[in-house]
Amino acid sequence: MMRKVERKRMNPEHKKYFLVGSLCIAIFLMLGIGYAVLSQQLDINGTAQITSNWKILFTSAEEKEMTNATTTRKEITDLTTLTLDVNLTQPGASATYDVVVENQGDLDAVLSSINGVSENNNKDPQAIKVSVENIKVGDPLLAGDKKTFQVKVYWDASVDFSETNMQKEIEITLTYEQSDNGVPLPPKPGEGESIGGQNVEVVTSGDGLYEDQYETGRYIYRGSEPNNYIQFNNELWRIVAKETDGTYKIVRDELLPQNEGYTFIAYDARNHRSTENNTYCTKPSSGCGVYAAVSGTFQTPNGNYSGTVTEDSSIKEYLNNTYYPTLTGIAKTQVQSHTFNIGSVQYLEQSENDSIEKNIAGEKMYKWTGNVGLINVSDLLKASTNTACKSATDQFNKFIQDTPEITCDSNYLVDTLPDPTGYWTINAFSAESDDLSYNAWIAARGPGLAGLVDYRAYYDDDGGARPVLYLKSDIELTSGTGTELDPFVIG
Repeated sequence: MMRKVERKRMNPEHKKYFLVGSLCIAIFLMLGIGYAVLSQQLDINGTAQITSNWKILFTSAEEKEMTNATTTRKEITDLTTLTLDVNLTQPGASATYDVVVENQGDLDAVLSSINGVSENNNKDPQAIKVSVENIKVGDPLLAGDKKTFQVKVYWDASVDFSETNMQKEIEITLTYEQSDNGVPLPPKPGEGESIGGQNVEVVTSGDGLYEDQYETGRYIYRGSEPNNYIQFNNELWRIVAKETDGTYKIVRDELLPQNEGYTFIAYDARNHRSTENNTYCTKPSSGCGVYAAVSGTFQTPNGNYSGTVTEDSSIKEYLNNTYYPTLTGIAKTQVQSHTFNIGSVQYLEQSENDSIEKNIAGEKMYKWTGNVGLINVSDLLKASTNTACKSATDQFNKFIQDTPEITCDSNYLVDTLPDPTGYWTINAFSAESDDLSYNAWIAARGPGLAGLVDYRAYYDDDGGARPVLYLKSDIELTSGTGTELDPFVIG
């Protein structure tokens, strides 16, 4: 829609302020998992009837904040389609609406995807933008509950536009799936899971995407060469996991920097932290194995060793204060500040009664929230399809034998690296009966080894940094198949 103006009196530098853009937004709420036979009657020596009711719908859409904008149409049809027409009268104008989605059925649901925002914002005219706020993939919508989120339409004054094309129609799709108390139901083998809007088959053998058997609602890539390459920051990265909150954990495909080798870096430089401020760190000249400062005391899983850690490691400071600012502007908008599990993984050299569950529990004892971290010990263990890769202790014991045995190969986190290669994990190393606060776990690749060992934190002649971060849950993968030559591309 265009407002009639007297052009001959206008200064060309200012004429864009007199234009009117008209935007039609259609939001379609689609059900990812429903029931087509809810009323079907089954007769097996009697009668059984499915009585569950799947009913998710829009119940209202109200203006919240309007700046130089007017709503010309606001309509909910068929309970699942919301149409908003809005006129934006000058650059910087915006219209924000409170939208309510409600679960009036008796089956719990979870939001599995939000599609269309990035794709449509990139269509002409790009000056007209839309965002969906206060709702994210992974949000539960339990039976009887409702959720209020915001749809914002705005005229981006920083983007050039053409007077002949000032109208835009945008379609956004919110997909809800059946859940178990807000946790997505796992797909059956052979079915798919949405990875950035692309349906990826969930497998039970070989290389590929697996349901994480240790953490419900999480999906992980496993095997020597799964199709989990992703283009990020103009580099190749690997998708490690789709988290329960819908974010994507990724790791840089190569160590820093990207060249024929990599730069050695200490986990924690000599005397970077003092014992006065960090009583857990008993040998500051050898560094300390804790990634970041924690509140209270830091202790090993068995509680034998504990103390304060009030300062960050040197590698944490480097990754977040020096490396992170070098990311492209677009890459930074795709990153989600996230919680990293930085607790100690204990080497049970006495009882040897270890498991991946215990390793995860140790990691989760302490957390740090920020932009850039390192890989977890449990990530490396779970990425292997070798059935002998059962725990940090098991694989470590096999390594230190007179004849080392590789048990955590068939693993893209180590198999594809040059031989030899070592890179730091985010987890402190601790032993059952010894003070090893100055050690951290390191992922390694070399003759007779594809797994994890402990390493002095101050060593800077072998270990490198392989950054890990989380991508936002609403990213859309618009192309690519996940192979090295055809990686996923973020739209």
